Amino acid sequence: MSNTTKYALITGATSGIGLELVKLFAKDNYNLIIVSRNQQELDKTAKELQQNGVDVITIAKDLFNRDEVFSLCEEVKRTGIQVDVLVNDAGQGVYGLFKDNDIDRELKIIDLNIGALTILTKHFLKEMVSRNEGKILNVASIASETPGPWQAVYHATKAYVLSLTEAIREEVKDTNITITALQPGVTDTDFFNKAGMNDSKAVQDKEAMANAANVAKDGYDALMAGKDKIVSGFKNKLQMAMGNVTPDSTLAHMVNEQQKPVEH
Repeated sequence: MSNTTKYALITGATSGIGLELVKLFAKDNYNLIIVSRNQQELDKTAKELQQNGVDVITIAKDLFNRDEVFSLCEEVKRTGIQVDVLVNDAGQGVYGLFKDNDIDRELKIIDLNIGALTILTKHFLKEMVSRNEGKILNVASIASETPGPWQAVYHATKAYVLSLTEAIREEVKDTNITITALQPGVTDTDFFNKAGMNDSKAVQDKEAMANAANVAKDGYDALMAGKDKIVSGFKNKLQMAMGNVTPDSTLAHMVNEQQKPVEH
């Protein structure tokens, strides 16, 4: 049995940065509520984590579907478990020119990256405010700070995530609640595959990609320290600093050059 009563709820918990975050919480003796679409993957992840002696609850939900997000909130409420830390990691992108991309796919990405994150943040923040304690980590991206040709909708959703996180952080600044945004850059996960982005110039150099475990550690440490946001990786920090003094039209052009397909 677990030697702690603290619980962390993590979405997108069975792969990439989400999975690495889950491992860090387990190592720190947090009990876990892990959420993703695939029950088999959840069971496999839970089995690995239980070796740490923590309690692991798996909940399979399709967070592209708003009703399932609300039902996730209700399900957790019915358990009577207090969620001490919320991690909104689940997110997806779609690659291609905005005019060509399938609108239904893009709307689903908005539902996941914006809708689900907003519902979960509001639900658990209300509970945290009522007891004046809690932590939230929202996984944004360095994409949140630049326009993103070839991933226009994804970049726009991450701008929303960053803006929302910073706004509500200010709203609760006189409480014991901290809200942190993690801003990774190009990271070696299944994200690009799911986005249909393997032809993009940005993902050709696998060695230049960040390691998901290192990104998760940056996010975890920032969350525990109560920081407002963390750009993961020196190169990305440099890029963000330069971006702050570069006109948006120039940034859009630079991102366009980085993200367009390689010519075969």
